[in-house]
Amino acid sequence: MNAVPGGFADPPVEAAQAFRAAMSAMARPGRIERVGGVAPPAPLSVAAGVLVLTLCDADTPLHLAGRADSEAVRAWIAFHTGAPLVARGAAAFALGDWAALLPLESYAQGVPEYPDRSATLIVETERLASEGARLAGPGIETEARLDLPDPEALRANHGAFPLGLDFFFTCGDRLAAVPRSTRVL
Repeated sequence: MNAVPGGFADPPVEAAQAFRAAMSAMARPGRIERVGGVAPPAPLSVAAGVLVLTLCDADTPLHLAGRADSEAVRAWIAFHTGAPLVARGAAAFALGDWAALLPLESYAQGVPEYPDRSATLIVETERLASEGARLAGPGIETEARLDLPDPEALRANHGAFPLGLDFFFTCGDRLAAVPRSTRVL
Protein backbone atom coordinates (compact mmCIF):
# COMPACT_ATOMS: atom_id res chain seq x y z
CA MET A 1 0.00 0.00 0.00
CA ASN A 2 1.15 3.57 -0.76
CA ALA A 3 2.48 5.63 2.13
CA VAL A 4 0.10 8.35 0.86
CA PRO A 5 -3.02 6.66 -0.57
CA GLY A 6 -5.26 7.98 -3.30
CA GLY A 7 -3.11 7.60 -6.41
CA PHE A 8 -3.74 5.45 -9.47
CA ALA A 9 -3.87 1.71 -8.66
CA ASP A 10 -2.38 0.88 -12.09
CA PRO A 11 -0.50 4.09 -12.97
CA PRO A 12 0.59 3.32 -16.57
CA VAL A 13 -2.88 2.28 -17.71
CA GLU A 14 -4.96 4.74 -15.69
CA ALA A 15 -2.66 7.70 -16.42
CA ALA A 16 -2.86 6.94 -20.14
CA GLN A 17 -6.67 6.83 -19.99
CA ALA A 18 -6.73 10.07 -17.99
CA PHE A 19 -4.33 11.77 -20.40
CA ARG A 20 -6.55 10.78 -23.32
CA ALA A 21 -9.61 12.25 -21.55
CA ALA A 22 -7.75 15.49 -20.76
CA MET A 23 -6.48 15.88 -24.33
CA SER A 24 -9.91 15.01 -25.73
CA ALA A 25 -11.44 17.76 -23.56
CA MET A 26 -8.79 20.25 -24.73
CA ALA A 27 -9.30 19.25 -28.39
CA ARG A 28 -13.09 19.57 -28.08
CA PRO A 29 -13.66 22.67 -25.95
CA GLY A 30 -16.78 22.52 -23.81
CA ARG A 31 -17.12 18.74 -24.03
CA ILE A 32 -17.41 17.18 -20.58
CA GLU A 33 -15.30 14.07 -19.94
CA ARG A 34 -15.55 11.66 -16.99
CA VAL A 35 -12.38 10.49 -15.24
CA GLY A 36 -11.58 8.43 -12.17
CA GLY A 37 -9.16 6.15 -10.45
CA VAL A 38 -7.84 8.53 -7.78
CA ALA A 39 -8.96 9.69 -4.36
CA PRO A 40 -7.24 13.00 -3.64
CA PRO A 41 -7.53 14.66 -0.24
CA ALA A 42 -10.24 17.24 0.34
CA PRO A 43 -10.97 19.74 -1.00
CA LEU A 44 -9.76 18.43 -4.38
CA SER A 45 -12.25 16.82 -6.73
CA VAL A 46 -11.49 13.50 -8.38
CA ALA A 47 -11.12 15.28 -11.74
CA ALA A 48 -8.64 17.83 -10.36
CA GLY A 49 -6.65 15.00 -8.75
CA VAL A 50 -6.61 13.08 -12.02
CA LEU A 51 -5.31 16.14 -13.89
CA VAL A 52 -2.55 16.78 -11.34
CA LEU A 53 -1.38 13.15 -11.39
CA THR A 54 -1.55 13.02 -15.18
CA LEU A 55 -0.05 16.38 -16.14
CA CYS A 56 2.42 17.14 -13.35
CA ASP A 57 5.76 15.62 -12.44
CA ALA A 58 9.00 16.66 -10.76
CA ASP A 59 9.72 19.11 -13.60
CA THR A 60 6.28 20.74 -13.62
CA PRO A 61 5.91 23.83 -11.41
CA LEU A 62 2.48 23.88 -9.77
CA HIS A 63 0.72 26.66 -7.86
CA LEU A 64 -1.96 25.84 -5.29
CA ALA A 65 -4.46 28.63 -4.62
CA GLY A 66 -6.93 29.12 -1.79
CA ARG A 67 -8.31 26.00 -0.13
CA ALA A 68 -6.32 23.76 -2.51
CA ASP A 69 -3.18 24.91 -0.69
CA SER A 70 -3.48 22.61 2.32
CA GLU A 71 -0.96 20.39 4.07
CA ALA A 72 -2.82 17.23 2.98
CA VAL A 73 -2.90 18.32 -0.69
CA ARG A 74 0.77 19.36 -0.59
CA ALA A 75 1.79 15.97 0.87
CA TRP A 76 -0.34 14.07 -1.66
CA ILE A 77 1.15 15.97 -4.61
CA ALA A 78 4.71 15.63 -3.26
CA PHE A 79 4.33 11.87 -2.85
CA HIS A 80 2.54 11.10 -6.12
CA THR A 81 4.15 13.61 -8.52
CA GLY A 82 7.07 15.41 -6.87
CA ALA A 83 5.86 18.60 -8.60
CA PRO A 84 7.52 21.69 -7.13
CA LEU A 85 5.03 24.10 -5.55
CA VAL A 86 5.68 27.65 -6.73
CA ALA A 87 4.32 31.19 -6.82
CA ARG A 88 1.73 32.10 -9.46
CA GLY A 89 4.10 33.71 -11.93
CA ALA A 90 6.38 30.66 -12.04
CA ALA A 91 3.62 28.05 -12.47
CA ALA A 92 3.05 25.85 -15.50
CA PHE A 93 -0.19 24.72 -13.82
CA ALA A 94 -2.30 26.33 -11.12
CA LEU A 95 -5.09 24.72 -9.14
CA GLY A 96 -7.89 26.28 -7.11
CA ASP A 97 -11.36 27.77 -7.35
CA TRP A 98 -11.96 30.75 -9.63
CA ALA A 99 -11.80 33.44 -6.94
CA ALA A 100 -8.60 32.03 -5.44
CA LEU A 101 -6.88 31.88 -8.85
CA LEU A 102 -7.49 35.56 -9.63
CA PRO A 103 -6.00 37.77 -10.95
CA LEU A 104 -5.39 35.92 -14.20
CA GLU A 105 -2.72 38.42 -15.24
CA SER A 106 -0.44 37.08 -12.49
CA TYR A 107 0.25 33.86 -14.47
CA ALA A 108 2.64 33.38 -17.37
CA GLN A 109 0.82 34.27 -20.60
CA GLY A 110 3.59 33.27 -23.02
CA VAL A 111 5.59 35.61 -25.23
CA PRO A 112 5.30 36.11 -29.01
CA GLU A 113 8.34 33.93 -29.70
CA TYR A 114 7.14 31.21 -27.29
CA PRO A 115 3.36 31.37 -26.78
CA ASP A 116 3.49 27.89 -25.24
CA ARG A 117 5.27 29.30 -22.18
CA SER A 118 1.99 30.04 -20.48
CA ALA A 119 0.10 28.53 -17.59
CA THR A 120 -2.83 26.15 -17.59
CA LEU A 121 -5.35 26.71 -14.80
CA ILE A 122 -7.29 23.84 -13.23
CA VAL A 123 -10.42 25.56 -11.93
CA GLU A 124 -12.50 23.71 -9.34
CA THR A 125 -16.20 24.50 -9.78
CA GLU A 126 -19.35 23.59 -7.90
CA ARG A 127 -21.19 23.02 -11.16
CA LEU A 128 -20.13 21.82 -14.61
CA ALA A 129 -22.86 21.77 -17.23
CA SER A 130 -23.18 21.97 -21.02
CA GLU A 131 -25.19 25.18 -20.83
CA GLY A 132 -24.51 28.85 -20.43
CA ALA A 133 -21.76 30.56 -22.42
CA ARG A 134 -21.53 29.73 -26.12
CA LEU A 135 -18.14 28.52 -27.35
CA ALA A 136 -16.77 28.51 -30.90
CA GLY A 137 -13.43 27.86 -32.56
CA PRO A 138 -11.08 24.98 -33.28
CA GLY A 139 -12.47 21.60 -32.23
CA ILE A 140 -16.08 22.83 -32.18
CA GLU A 141 -18.11 21.96 -35.28
CA THR A 142 -20.74 24.66 -34.84
CA GLU A 143 -21.13 25.64 -31.21
CA ALA A 144 -20.69 24.24 -27.72
CA ARG A 145 -21.98 25.51 -24.39
CA LEU A 146 -20.35 25.48 -20.98
CA ASP A 147 -21.29 27.03 -17.66
CA LEU A 148 -18.29 29.34 -16.99
CA PRO A 149 -17.48 31.35 -13.85
CA ASP A 150 -16.56 34.54 -15.78
CA PRO A 151 -17.24 34.51 -19.54
CA GLU A 152 -15.91 38.06 -19.94
CA ALA A 153 -12.49 37.10 -18.53
CA LEU A 154 -12.33 34.18 -20.96
CA ARG A 155 -13.28 36.51 -23.86
CA ALA A 156 -10.40 38.79 -22.87
CA ASN A 157 -8.08 35.79 -22.61
CA HIS A 158 -8.95 34.76 -26.19
CA GLY A 159 -8.34 38.34 -27.31
CA ALA A 160 -4.63 37.89 -26.52
CA PHE A 161 -4.36 34.74 -28.71
CA PRO A 162 -1.86 33.17 -29.45
CA LEU A 163 -0.84 34.29 -25.96
CA GLY A 164 -3.01 33.66 -22.92
CA LEU A 165 -4.01 30.89 -20.57
CA ASP A 166 -5.59 27.49 -21.10
CA PHE A 167 -8.26 26.26 -18.68
CA PHE A 168 -9.58 22.99 -17.33
CA PHE A 169 -12.80 23.19 -15.32
CA THR A 170 -13.42 20.35 -12.85
CA CYS A 171 -16.35 19.19 -10.75
CA GLY A 172 -16.54 15.79 -9.09
CA ASP A 173 -15.38 13.20 -11.61
CA ARG A 174 -15.95 15.47 -14.63
CA LEU A 175 -13.73 17.90 -16.50
CA ALA A 176 -13.98 20.21 -19.49
CA ALA A 177 -11.46 22.49 -21.16
CA VAL A 178 -11.40 25.93 -22.72
CA PRO A 179 -8.09 26.58 -24.49
CA ARG A 180 -7.03 30.14 -25.38
CA SER A 181 -8.00 29.48 -29.02
CA THR A 182 -11.69 29.18 -28.04
CA ARG A 183 -13.97 32.15 -28.57
CA VAL A 184 -16.55 32.76 -25.83
CA LEU A 185 -19.56 34.32 -27.54
